[in-house]
Amino acid sequence: MAIEENLPLPQPVPVEEKLAAFDSVPLFMQRLPDDAGDDVAISALQSLAHEGTPDEIAQNFKEQGNDYFQGKRYREALGFYAQGIDACPTDKTLLEALLCNRAACNLELQNYGIVLKDCSKAIGINPKASKAYYRSAQALIALERYDDALDCCDHCLQFDKDNKGVQSAREKAVRLKEAKERKEREKQERIRQEQLKQERLSAAYKERNLIVVPVPDTVAQNPYEPHLDPEDPTNNTLIVPVLFLYPQYATSDLISHFQEDTPFAAHLSAMFPPNAPQPDWDQKGEYVAGGLVVYGFTRRQRLLRIGKKMTLRDVCNAAGAKEGDPRDGLELKDGTLTFVVLPKGVEEQKWVEDFKKTRVT
Repeated sequence: MAIEENLPLPQPVPVEEKLAAFDSVPLFMQRLPDDAGDDVAISALQSLAHEGTPDEIAQNFKEQGNDYFQGKRYREALGFYAQGIDACPTDKTLLEALLCNRAACNLELQNYGIVLKDCSKAIGINPKASKAYYRSAQALIALERYDDALDCCDHCLQFDKDNKGVQSAREKAVRLKEAKERKEREKQERIRQEQLKQERLSAAYKERNLIVVPVPDTVAQNPYEPHLDPEDPTNNTLIVPVLFLYPQYATSDLISHFQEDTPFAAHLSAMFPPNAPQPDWDQKGEYVAGGLVVYGFTRRQRLLRIGKKMTLRDVCNAAGAKEGDPRDGLELKDGTLTFVVLPKGVEEQKWVEDFKKTRVT
């Protein structure tokens, strides 16, 4: 007789699957179906499960639920406690226990609203149901309703002052409430500081004739933002991102932190020869610090030729409208000011002429 080789070995069946298989066996069913049909075994078990007084039936389900709860099988335990409650026991103590036990299952399953409902029913039966108060407090803590949890604990401790569980729950509620309130205070302070910062910036923009131009949300945001110099105790020095455009070569440089009292010449000296290497894009070697000129332009298309010693603050002041004229100033687009840098001479004259033509058009 030939023996087949390489046959797959049987795989172990997960414990959960084994336990689930028992649910199809009448003797091990967690909850018997309402309609037994022609199944004699289920009919017999239904008779046994509901045999006796309502209190006896409920007690039987309670004990089965306890067994499952101890095994941490909370959903199954919940089902047995529910059947015990549905048996409508006349013993109020038993009904209170079933409600508290079902609440314990739902607490483990994080069904906090149902926990509160069952505990409320238990307290309605027995106003001194410590377990109901304790589980209510646990659910309220999980829902971050700390004031309600404290109120719940305080009610219980009035008649059960030595209850360690309730005392512990109260301490936890106090601790978490304080932490939540502290975080909220910190959040509100951050919001207040941000509002104050924006108010100061708005005032600084107005004082400096800066006109904010919003950009669409689809445009990539500038990672640098205008801000007041933190090293200035008077909060009166603005630092702004500035973009230098070189139209001759269609390229640019971003100065991320342009302090407004710094002369433009200081930046040019640090960026171009003779104090810095010649840029790769400067094909003719025309961009030398002493031979460059900077232009700015206002909202109303006024062209500003910026002198060597002029600071950003000076340019902002020069950009303002004359008395009686419509408002004017430099445009702050996406938090950035833009200026044009050109070599003096032919390129400068050509660009100025093009700008004037475009402005007229």
